Amino acid sequence: MPINYAIRAEVVALGSDSPQSSDSFLVDSNVWYWLTYSRASQAVNGPKSYQLKHYPDYIRNAKSASAKLLHSGLSLAELAHLIEKTEREIFIRARGLSISNKEYRHNYPTERTIKVVAEVEDAWEQVKAIADPLNLSVDESTTNAALVRFKTQLLDGYDLFILESMTRAGIFQVITDDGDFATVPGIQVFTANQNVITAARNQGKLLRRQYR
Repeated sequence: MPINYAIRAEVVALGSDSPQSSDSFLVDSNVWYWLTYSRASQAVNGPKSYQLKHYPDYIRNAKSASAKLLHSGLSLAELAHLIEKTEREIFIRARGLSISNKEYRHNYPTERTIKVVAEVEDAWEQVKAIADPLNLSVDESTTNAALVRFKTQLLDGYDLFILESMTRAGIFQVITDDGDFATVPGIQVFTANQNVITAARNQGKLLRRQYR
């Protein structure tokens, strides 16, 4: 069933956009996963071809343009989860097993150390080399603000805190494939997600940036 996104952000189709030195982008976890994890394409529900091409290309172009790239510490948790899930799927296929995440984690600790830990460490070193940290203190003020946002915006828990950290840092540009961000007012969503782009075009929210 197609997702009926109510677009409230300004949406930029990154495939036809050129990053500028004045840009400051928060890069979402899904983009880091495709960019830094070498075995992402081996997941059961692997990335689509546009995800493996357009997002890495745009990140490279942003670096070349001296745009500011930022990462959230919350992305480490999401990356670790996704990488462990994919490594378990690869392990299951190779061994012909059927095991849960917890069984993989506890019953095969050597494989987890060699594969999961090494891959997560490598991915996170790449993230730190490419982008600066966007700091966030998860205190009572932050959680209260996130809860208020949760009542009015269609986001999951991680995204609530990522958006709160963006707001506090004065960052309003995000590179993501996640259509949920497109429902948030006051930000610019740079995406190659065609469903989001089409919805934004139909709702008059697709932004084509003009450069001097």
